[in-house]
Amino acid sequence: MTLELTAKQYRRLLDMVYIGNWILNSTRGEDRFSDYDQVESLLFAQAPAQGMPTLTEVYNGEIIPSRAFAEGGIHEAIMEYENNVFFDILAEDLARRDMEEAALDQSNLEELGRRIDFYLDEFEAHGTDHVLVEIDEP
Repeated sequence: MTLELTAKQYRRLLDMVYIGNWILNSTRGEDRFSDYDQVESLLFAQAPAQGMPTLTEVYNGEIIPSRAFAEGGIHEAIMEYENNVFFDILAEDLARRDMEEAALDQSNLEELGRRIDFYLDEFEAHGTDHVLVEIDEP
């Protein structure tokens, strides 16, 4: 397979591959999807030939994204995504709880959306500062 990319497109591809592999493997410990690690290594291995040698390093004989790459801002993008997803999931979970986990159909979708929007507005204004969790002591 031959794929022709500009240097900028290749650099963006590296970002996307890193983000994708991070999402798939960062929480898996030793149970990683090694085939995704291999694709990431294959693509990052081309970085020096593309004039981007600082984006890679060798670890345990494998070519991986360098510390400079990982610390160069990519994790800020990942964290922004994670924060948004966190609040979206929390808002929907709370809205469904408020609706007593009712089965969703045409009759209550608008209500669910209204409740989700309420929570999202709250989180945008105050983060989790107004979230209260009651804990039963063992």
